[in-house]
Amino acid sequence: MTLFRGLSAFPLTPTDAEGHVDTEGLARFLERIQRAGADSIGLLGSTGGYAYLTREERKRAVQAAVECIGGKTPLVVGVGALRTDEAQALARDAKSAGADGLLLAPMSYVPLNEDEVFQHFVAVAEAGELPLCIYNNPSTTRFTFSDALIARLSEVSNIVAVKMPLAANDDYAGELARLRSMTPDTFTIGYSGDWGAADALLAGCDTWYSVAAGLLAVPALALTRAAQSGDAVESTRLNRAFGPLWTLFKHYGSFRVMFVIADYLGLAHVQPPRPILPLPEDAGDDIRQALEKLK
Repeated sequence: MTLFRGLSAFPLTPTDAEGHVDTEGLARFLERIQRAGADSIGLLGSTGGYAYLTREERKRAVQAAVECIGGKTPLVVGVGALRTDEAQALARDAKSAGADGLLLAPMSYVPLNEDEVFQHFVAVAEAGELPLCIYNNPSTTRFTFSDALIARLSEVSNIVAVKMPLAANDDYAGELARLRSMTPDTFTIGYSGDWGAADALLAGCDTWYSVAAGLLAVPALALTRAAQSGDAVESTRLNRAFGPLWTLFKHYGSFRVMFVIADYLGLAHVQPPRPILPLPEDAGDDIRQALEKLK
């Protein structure tokens, strides 16, 4: 399975105040990622604000992305929803529009247990009929996948990958060895949390699911390739250049920071969906200084 390998870039989904997708702005983001040569595009992930969009707007975003990309870069689409039938419908929409793969997080209001999550994923994987990646994102969903649940899901038809949060105590090698011993050889294991990507890639993970690459794909790809080749010196140097940005991601939340970057780069002047508020002016100055380190 090559779809869930390498650098997967997650762009913002630009919208107006009413949540209508700016397809022209989205195309600018996608073309930038494609020109850089990222291995895949992760549309409608957390950075893409999927939880704030209606089904119709999410469908429009996927259709616009497929039209823009034209099959040149694999497209993975987030299909998370509170209800299983809604997530199934989103998975069918993504397949019908021409997506190559799916990303699913266990969204909830009432906290879910492992059996509920398992059945939810089985149903959506069956409905979508595309390769699906488990999105283990406890910082937003408040659900943490156990190793046993990941192993159980890895045996389900169409579920072929997992997107993990950063490893406890930075023990990527240990976590990768443990998960690989419990899952099929074809099952891929990647990480989000950009500031840990260099360590995760050097430890041998399959994928970096990157927020920064949604707008800064060129330096993110350079970091990815250096780490994939085992060049610890170069990947450490590149990761150090990203350091000020990682600090801002951790302080403000990467979602908020990306809106400022989009504006600074002249790609889109958009605001985060309410109730998320724009960052203050002094944060913008810090972000611009961080970007200077990446030139």
